Amino acid sequence: MATQVAKNPTGATIKTSKPPYPYRTGWALLLLGINFVVAAYYFGILK
Repeated sequence: MATQVAKNPTGATIKTSKPPYPYRTGWALLLLGINFVVAAYYFGILK
């Protein structure tokens, strides 16, 4: 019994799929774009 636990140190967690990195990347790029627009207004590039 103890040897089975040692073979699987993560416990009962099962990796079923990959993390949603495209979703995070999309939000990160959107926020970065908004940040550049705000910076352009701040520095007077956009009026």
